[in-house]
Amino acid sequence: MKFYFVKTPHWISLLYSSQIWRFSPKRKNIYLTFDDGPTTEVTNWVLDTLYKYNAKATFFCIGNNIEKYPEIFTSILDRGHAIGNHTYNHEKGWNTKNDNYLKSILKTEKIIKKFLIKNHQSSIVNHKLFRPPYGKIRRSQTKLLMANNYKLIMWSVLSADFDSSVDAEKCLNNVIKNTKSGDIIVFHDSNKAFEKLQIVLPKVLAYFSNKGYGFQRIT
Repeated sequence: MKFYFVKTPHWISLLYSSQIWRFSPKRKNIYLTFDDGPTTEVTNWVLDTLYKYNAKATFFCIGNNIEKYPEIFTSILDRGHAIGNHTYNHEKGWNTKNDNYLKSILKTEKIIKKFLIKNHQSSIVNHKLFRPPYGKIRRSQTKLLMANNYKLIMWSVLSADFDSSVDAEKCLNNVIKNTKSGDIIVFHDSNKAFEKLQIVLPKVLAYFSNKGYGFQRIT
């Protein structure tokens, strides 16, 4: 597994200041995010687990998965969570031509908007949130997306649930030891992450709930 930061250093957020890495720490809120869904078993389990703690989250969805599992995507919306664009086929920006990258994102945007209109939520749900797969995006692609009114949502804490070399205990500690008010945390509602997620997510929700934190969606 390649090197990555569990806690995003401050200098990175300064270097890429047009992207959103964290929110104000003034209120005792943290922001749970889930990438790569929707998927059948995993996303439904995440939704049920969040509900037990009255927690809201933001789901960065792959367009192709939305088309495969429309009922699950609708459930995300119906339960009051925020949604974001994660490209159509999980394209890595560094390896994709700008035109093709934008086409993938706009294709996913069209799919998302169709569901928002169908659910009468087009005026109340922000469909202009985007997270680049792998966190890999060129500055020129960032500019293209900002010109299309997107907010680029990155993160301040990686759970590392995607990493097969990280066990559940380490994944849990990554979150608990590094999270403060205003932090954006990355999980994945994917089959690859599910074994760890089943252990870690309930413990994270219980731990921070007991400390008086709220779990807010990104708007």
